[in-house]
Amino acid sequence: MSAAQGARARARTEITAAIKDEARRQLAAEGAAKLSLRAVARALGMVSSALYRYFPSRDDLLTALIIDAYDSLGEAAEAAHAAVAEAGPLERWTAVCEAVRGWALAHPHEYALLYGSPVPGYTAPETTVPAAARVGLLLIGVVRDAHERGALTGPPPPADLRGEAERIAADLAPDLPPGAAAALVAAWAQLFGLVGFEVFGQFHRVVEDRVPFFRHAAVRLALGVGLTP
Repeated sequence: MSAAQGARARARTEITAAIKDEARRQLAAEGAAKLSLRAVARALGMVSSALYRYFPSRDDLLTALIIDAYDSLGEAAEAAHAAVAEAGPLERWTAVCEAVRGWALAHPHEYALLYGSPVPGYTAPETTVPAAARVGLLLIGVVRDAHERGALTGPPPPADLRGEAERIAADLAPDLPPGAAAALVAAWAQLFGLVGFEVFGQFHRVVEDRVPFFRHAAVRLALGVGLTP
């Protein structure tokens, strides 16, 4: 790469970052539904036609913000897991869950973009899936390790759930028992439900001492999946 090409690449990276930073400010102020490329361009002193060279549509910009947010969340969860990598499955599970909560409380507007109300007219493309899967893959890995050690407990799924549990396991974790795979999906949904209740204020005047409450809830989710102390 020539010096001129390197300079152009750096400039493009810097402008792209500035666009996304301004878009995040608008998300915080107005919400995702009101995100506007024209407003972003105006705030940055750019003409709209120049901004379209970086993000051809509002949906392209939203997708970039969503991937960035999922990656940031995934990195936080992976760092927390790495810090306790030698611990038992229950401790590793809890560390991941607490990292999700910590990230969400530090980034409430980005959490709302990922897990809040759908943005009218926007459908997330398949390109968001790898980043979105990072937390789920960590939790699957914890349960898989417990299963390989013979430390995963839990009854098989009831008869009316067996077919769906087998399909879930085949899609997400073929090496896990179907009951554990189905319980994992339920725990994943409950984890983000717990976090969402706190981020969006539903725990106000209901749960006051939220750190021990969340830790207890995360442990209960782990036990429901079949992890043991």
